[in-house]
Amino acid sequence: MAYRWEARILAERLTAADAFNFELDARDHVNAFLMAGVLASGGCVGLDGEVDLDTLRRALAERVPAVPRLAQRVRRAGRVLVWEPVRLDLAAHVRQVAAVEGRAGFEALCARLVVTPLPLHRPLWELLVVPGVAPARAGIVLRVHHTMADGVATVRLAQALMDPVASDLALDQVADSADPASDRVTDSADLVGGDVESRGVCGRGRAVVSGVSRTIAFLRRAVPPTVLLGRVGRRRAVAFVDVDLGRLAAGARTAGATVNDALLVAAGAAARSALLARGEEVPDVLPASVPVALPHRGRSGNATGVMLVPMPAHEADLARRLRSVAGLTRAAKDDARSRGTYELTRTRLGTWVFPRLARRQRLIVMFVTNVRGPRRPLALAGARVERIWPVAALGGNVRLGVAAISYDGVLRCAVHCDADALPAAVVARALGDELAEIAALG
Repeated sequence: MAYRWEARILAERLTAADAFNFELDARDHVNAFLMAGVLASGGCVGLDGEVDLDTLRRALAERVPAVPRLAQRVRRAGRVLVWEPVRLDLAAHVRQVAAVEGRAGFEALCARLVVTPLPLHRPLWELLVVPGVAPARAGIVLRVHHTMADGVATVRLAQALMDPVASDLALDQVADSADPASDRVTDSADLVGGDVESRGVCGRGRAVVSGVSRTIAFLRRAVPPTVLLGRVGRRRAVAFVDVDLGRLAAGARTAGATVNDALLVAAGAAARSALLARGEEVPDVLPASVPVALPHRGRSGNATGVMLVPMPAHEADLARRLRSVAGLTRAAKDDARSRGTYELTRTRLGTWVFPRLARRQRLIVMFVTNVRGPRRPLALAGARVERIWPVAALGGNVRLGVAAISYDGVLRCAVHCDADALPAAVVARALGDELAEIAALG
């Protein structure tokens, strides 16, 4: 049985940042954000882990009106792209895939999905049900094209499709004031919003200067040739890593650092281990690109600045590494927020230029992102969401990415890398070991 929802709003032009992300899709680059999760038995999930798809689709059909983008596709209207309302067929967007073998099989499925294109003729999302993830459990994978949402907006979208766990409602006010990952600026009340480019004359002048300086910086060769950079192949690897959020925050605070800083330090250690495993010399710094959520989103699904963090690679003392990165990010965050979205993502010319520059750049060697997750546990169609892991896309010539989300007292991370270039097991183990060492500082 198909459950359909027909959106009844007018076509709407895509913002510059959203249009850029639509055009960024290529044969070797699927520009989508992925969230993998595990559902406990209850609600739509039976005691044997089987999912009642009709129950799940009915529950989602009630939520679709709150998220209009779910019932819109992207269409070309002359030289511009617009959001066009369509009749949404949830049977096509919510479906079950073949069973996997445990967590390793779930990771392998996610690695295949990050290179599987989303159909562009319909709304740019899907929710896959995955049997076999764990006994009496069901896996889910929510895939959302970057045109619709960045990491922050994807989390908000997922929350709009779910309910808070009833027994945890009383804890919400406590969680709101005690989130140890709350150093990140979150989005506004708009679920998918933000033309952050609306500025006055002075603002436009500053944007031009900023764009020129950032484009010149993009051409700078900050690191020598390395296996971390190169053509990104279609065979990918994904590995999940978890650490207690409270302990990690406490350990980071001993060095005046945040959870975000701790994740960056751990990602730097993981990249260093990958280089050593390949017998390569480790450069003095390992620069990472880190998205920073902007305070105003407007209508855009993509409202992030870009922070570049040159992480020290040869400092042996962990506390000193944390202090160094904390000092770098304190200044870089404010700068990234003041500049807004990257200038080359705001024009048609930039859409053509940016991918070509990105495939040859030597300014950064990895992507690292940390999104604040829901402040209380969630349930999907009555089934409690026990775990969530985010998997961000790779881009340009960067072969390594680390994404994290705070959820239910745990920082849950996903390593995503080119499997033919980097040893995923080494990267994940080094990331987990470094996070555990930081947590032990507290």
